[in-house]
Amino acid sequence: MVEFKAIIADPKSGKSYSKDVSGHHANSLIGKKIGEEVDGIFVDLPGYKLVITGGSDTDGVPMRKDIPGSRRRPMLVTEGVGFHPADKGVRKRRNLRGNTISPDIIQLNMRIVVHGPKPIKDSLKTEEGDK
Repeated sequence: MVEFKAIIADPKSGKSYSKDVSGHHANSLIGKKIGEEVDGIFVDLPGYKLVITGGSDTDGVPMRKDIPGSRRRPMLVTEGVGFHPADKGVRKRRNLRGNTISPDIIQLNMRIVVHGPKPIKDSLKTEEGDK
């Protein structure tokens, strides 16, 4: 059984919310790519539209938009997701995941694009660090 932890960012309020997704909703997210818009019904937010912005697998390896597929592979990167160099021109080989959601993904990052009729606070609880 596939299960994801969805982190939903609300750009209107600047807060993020956490929601566990499992069952047929999680299965329908498999195969989607970073940048795709999905319906909020997958995370119990009917009427909302969300865009997938990233994620990470069981070992914390991040997904990257410019790598096709869903498997983990070593890439030589200069900057961006997965590597932030302190000096200019530094390159490093890092393990990164492709842009497609697979059953190996544990955390999904999403951003709200279209708000629904019901306030998000009623449907989802805030993160622990959120006040």
